[in-house]
Amino acid sequence: MTPAIAAKDLRVSYGKLDVLRGVSFDMAEGQGVVLLGANGCGKSTLMRSLNGLEKLKSGMIHVHGEELSTARGRQLRQIRRGMGYVFQQFNLVPQLNAFQNVLLGAMGRHKMGLLSCLSLTAPAHERERALHCLERVGMADRALHRPSELSGGQQQRVAIARMLMQAPRVVVADEPIASLDPKAGREVLDLLWRIVREEGLTMLCTLHHLELAQEYADRILGMKAGQIEIDAAIADTRTDQLNALYTGMTRVDAKPTEVAA
Repeated sequence: MTPAIAAKDLRVSYGKLDVLRGVSFDMAEGQGVVLLGANGCGKSTLMRSLNGLEKLKSGMIHVHGEELSTARGRQLRQIRRGMGYVFQQFNLVPQLNAFQNVLLGAMGRHKMGLLSCLSLTAPAHERERALHCLERVGMADRALHRPSELSGGQQQRVAIARMLMQAPRVVVADEPIASLDPKAGREVLDLLWRIVREEGLTMLCTLHHLELAQEYADRILGMKAGQIEIDAAIADTRTDQLNALYTGMTRVDAKPTEVAA
C-alpha cells in the first residue's frame, strides 16, 4: 500500500549548518503521528520540507505516491492542495468573519478571489460546505463573528474548519495548542483528532506535551539534533525514551561545550 507520506534521506543545510541529517520515515494512510523534539532540533525545517517550502540538499519526499521534492508549478500546487495545515498562530484574516475565513479554504479548488468570499458570489454548494464545517467544530453560531470577537480556542476551531473546508488528505498540525490554556488546548486536540479519525485523514502533529502525545498518537517520531531518534508505535515507546529527546545535545547548532555547561 502506498504510504501517505514517504521521506527518504532528507538533508537540508543553511550554509555550513546541517539541519536535517538524513531523515527517513513513512506514514501510512489514516495514521496519526506526533513529532516530538526540543526547540532547535529541526522539526520546523522538516515540516516546511513536507510542503515544498524548504529546498532539500538531497533526499526525496513522496505524498500519496507523487514526488514533492521535484514537483514544480501546477503539480506542486496540486500536491499542496491535498495538504491541510493547522498552525500555532491561527492565521485568520482579521477583517473577515468566521464564515468567510472558512470559505477561504475553497480558494484552491475554484481559484476564488478574496472578493468572492466577501460578496456571496462563491458557489452555493461551497457556502453550504463552509457552514457544515463550522457546525463540525461547534462554531456555526459564531459564523458572523470576526476573530477579535472570539477566544483563542474558538479561533483555532475556525482554523480547523477552514482546513476541513479544503478537503485535504494529509493534515500537518504545527503546535496547534501552544497558544491555548490547558483546558482549551485539550478541547481543541480532542476535536482535531476526532475529525481526523472520522474523515480517515493522515496527520503529522508536533507537540511538546509528552503525556498528550502518549494519549493521542498512533506513532511517535522523535527528533534530536537533525535526526530521527525514535520511530515507533506508541505502545512500543517508554516515557524515559521520550524524555531523552530533551536532554544532551538536542539542537542542530549545539556545540559539545554548550552541552557540558
